Amino acid sequence: MRAATTFLCCLLALGLAASPANAERIKDLASVQGVRQNQLIGYGLVVGLDGSGDQTTQTPFTVQSIVNMLSNLGVTLPPGTSLQLKNVAAVMVTASLPPFARAGQQIDVTVSSMGNAKSLRGGTLLMAPLKGADGNVYAIAQGNVLVGGAGASAGGSKVQINHLSVGRISGGATVERAVPMQMGEGEFVFLELNATDFGTAQRVVAAINIGIGAGLASAEDGRRIRVRAPQEPDRRVAFLGLVENLDLQPAQGAARIIVNGRTGSVVMNQSVAIDTCAVAHGSLSVTISSEPQVSQPAPLSAGQTVVTERADIQLTQQGGSLLTLRAGASLAEVVKALNAIGATPLDLIAILQAMKAAGALRAELEII
Repeated sequence: MRAATTFLCCLLALGLAASPANAERIKDLASVQGVRQNQLIGYGLVVGLDGSGDQTTQTPFTVQSIVNMLSNLGVTLPPGTSLQLKNVAAVMVTASLPPFARAGQQIDVTVSSMGNAKSLRGGTLLMAPLKGADGNVYAIAQGNVLVGGAGASAGGSKVQINHLSVGRISGGATVERAVPMQMGEGEFVFLELNATDFGTAQRVVAAINIGIGAGLASAEDGRRIRVRAPQEPDRRVAFLGLVENLDLQPAQGAARIIVNGRTGSVVMNQSVAIDTCAVAHGSLSVTISSEPQVSQPAPLSAGQTVVTERADIQLTQQGGSLLTLRAGASLAEVVKALNAIGATPLDLIAILQAMKAAGALRAELEII
C-alpha cells in the first residue's frame, strides 16, 4: 500500500513537471462552433413596492400594462378610471439562455426599471414571457427581485448605496423551449479561437494531433480549426472533453497599447518594446483670476461709482530635461523607462503618440 502511494505521488510530480509554465487549456482559448448562448428579453411589471414605483402620470405605459393585466385576469375597470399607483413599476427583463438548455431548467434574470421608479427593492416580478430574436417565447420569468443596494430620503435629504433601479432574480425564469444546436457537420467539429492568431491556431492543431491522434486536426485559417470527431453523441461528447482539456502555450500576441482618452488609462501587453529615443516633456499651465475693483468719484463731483474687473494672467512652464530612453525588450524595462520621465497618465498619452509618430514605439496604439 505504501509503495503504491509513493508511485502515485511520483506520477503526479512528473505530470506537474511536464506541464508547461503559463499553459492554458484549449477551452480557454477556443469554443466549439454552434455552441453558444442566446439572448432573451421581455417586458413585465414589478409589484409590491413601498411607494417607490412609477409615477403613473408620467409613465402611461405602466397604467396601460396594469389595465391589460387586470383584463386578462377577468377584472374590468369602469371607463374613465384614473389609476394612481405607487407600488408598481414597469421593467425590462433580460436573460441569457445557455447552450443545451432544456424545458424546465431554471436560469437567472436581470430586472431593470424603464420608468421613473425610485427603487425596485422588495418588489415581485409578475409572470413575464421572455422572447428570443425570432419572436418565440423561450422562458417565463417570475419571482422576488433582489436589489444590492439601499436608500432613504426625508426632508429633502437623500442617502443611497449602490444602484436601486436594477435587480436580479436567481433562477427566476423557467425554460419553456429548447434551442436545437448541432456540434459540427458530419464527422467534423469546428473550433473557433477567441482571437485570430495564426500561431495559436498552429499550436492548437499540434496539441490535438500529438495529444489525441495524428491527422485529427487541421487549421482552415487563423481562427477556425477543423477536427475529426466520432459521430456517436456519447463518444463525441467524451472526445470534446478530452480536446478542451489539452494544455498548450499560446503564441505571444501582437504588441498593443490601449489608451482610454476619457479616463487617462493606459494598458500595455507584454510584447510592447521601444527603440532608443530621446524625450523631453514639460508642463504648461495657465492661471487666470479676476478681482473686482471699485472706482469711486471724488466728493461733490457728481460722478458715479463704477465696478471694474482686474484680470491677472499667469503663465507657468515647468522645464523638462532631455532624457534618453534605451531600447527595451521587456514590458518591465519599458515601464521603468517611461516612469523615469515623471509624466502623469494624461501626459503619457501624448508621449506615446509622439513616440509612435517618430517610429520609436514598436506597438499598435489603439485609442478607445
